[in-house]
Amino acid sequence: MPYLLKLALTVVMVLAITEATKRFGFWGSLLAALPVVSLISMVWIYLDTRDVQRISDFSIQVFWFVLPSLGLFLALPWLLARFSFFASLGLGCLITAVLYLLMLGAFRILRFDPF
Repeated sequence: MPYLLKLALTVVMVLAITEATKRFGFWGSLLAALPVVSLISMVWIYLDTRDVQRISDFSIQVFWFVLPSLGLFLALPWLLARFSFFASLGLGCLITAVLYLLMLGAFRILRFDPF
């Protein structure tokens, strides 16, 4: 599939979520909570490769990476009450990175390889 078409459709989805959030907070949040990027990626991967095993592996891997990323959404409201927006966002990203490293360390200790 041509890259420009992929780019255009992806941009439209991000803009739709952004505009929905500005106008209708709840609905925009709901759209943002949907795994839109993962779904779009799965469609692009499938259309490019027709490899359902690759999609299956991708899905499991995304699941494991979503878990530590939830730390950002839990920490951000608390951080925003104490710091500026960009400082809070940076600290939230740092917390998420630490959670990723802890998760990968736990996998190594438990000898669990979901990837």
